[in-house]
Amino acid sequence: MVGIINLARFLLLSNGHGEDLSGSLLAKILIEQGNQVDALPIVGHGQHYQKFNVPIIGNTKLFRTAGLGYNTLRGRLDDLFNGQIIYLLKQLFLVFNIKNKYDYFLVVGDIVPIFFSWIYRKKFFIYLVAYSSHYEGKLNLPWPCKFFLKTNKLKKIYARDHLTAIDLTNQLNREVSFLGNPFMDGLGPLVSEESNNSFTLAFLPGSRMPELLNNFDLMLELIDVISNNKFFQKIQLDFALIDDFTQSKVEKLIQHRNWQFKKSHDPTKLKYKFNYANINFRWQSFNEILKNSNLVISMSGTAAEQAIGLYKPVIQLEGNGPQFTKSFAEAQRRLLGKYVFCATQYFTKEEQINNTLDLILKVIYLMKLDSNFLLDCKNNAKTRIGDIGASERILNNIEYFISNEK
Repeated sequence: MVGIINLARFLLLSNGHGEDLSGSLLAKILIEQGNQVDALPIVGHGQHYQKFNVPIIGNTKLFRTAGLGYNTLRGRLDDLFNGQIIYLLKQLFLVFNIKNKYDYFLVVGDIVPIFFSWIYRKKFFIYLVAYSSHYEGKLNLPWPCKFFLKTNKLKKIYARDHLTAIDLTNQLNREVSFLGNPFMDGLGPLVSEESNNSFTLAFLPGSRMPELLNNFDLMLELIDVISNNKFFQKIQLDFALIDDFTQSKVEKLIQHRNWQFKKSHDPTKLKYKFNYANINFRWQSFNEILKNSNLVISMSGTAAEQAIGLYKPVIQLEGNGPQFTKSFAEAQRRLLGKYVFCATQYFTKEEQINNTLDLILKVIYLMKLDSNFLLDCKNNAKTRIGDIGASERILNNIEYFISNEK
């Protein structure tokens, strides 16, 4: 367990859903140590912080795309027309008013919270989760991010993977460390491979409305095709769904399909059967579903990263966005490595679905017949994601810098 960090006062600045998750896990430990911690989620309502009772500063706002990055032009324009720039300026002014309450800023994300720290000359640490050298072989930071990262107010940089740590150390002429990714720490202990003899496909349609609805519909079409194949009769198909996507909404979307409803005594689960397919729609079960799965079908961001970190191969379904687009999926494959698969050669949705089914079968056969396949997945996870326990390792390192400063 991490030691007390001299009862310091921290402001957590994070910029996105996955960033909030990592920030909340870091904040949780800091609070348990007795430190004063507040959070400022720059986009979104900061539900992860709320889960751990981390105080949130100011008013929050949810944007359709949940921030910047690989989003569609329509998604970016939608955010702009909904006041993203004005909102960011208000947040910047808020930080100006409260900055002196804190000893340090702890930044999780990208250039936006980095700028917040730099412009007010606060001492800060950064977990640079938004950028990776795996995207292009060498990290080309957006201007003027490299300038911000050279300030002497920045005490330490933590990269999201091994390659980025080496690359940035050379680019910035300062040590950059890879200690893992905190978003892995909320998953709990790993499931022993020997304890799980069944085969399960996890379906992750994402966590943001209304994009989730379109992703979900595409996955249902994939299930329709899967259901015709006898190979899947002993394979469980588990959907991990957010609370806002309620059971009544799911039932309404499925009612026009000829699926057979099956009674379940679990109030967090809907069960259906269609031909050879056994489908479970589940709520409040994400960690369990992901850990118990063998193969993941994904249209998600951080959840796919967690799957890779748990040594699970991932198959993507390219969507229409605004977040999980063709370009986002391609970038994610570069980020996470060769055990993220995707059917990319198609002209129609029918071709996409059929090619994805072929890919699922191919990966399952590799898992069962190639003795090195899962071992290679594990080795890939070590360098792309790192081991569980990153939150404590990062905070141990922060404690070292703070104690040497006093």
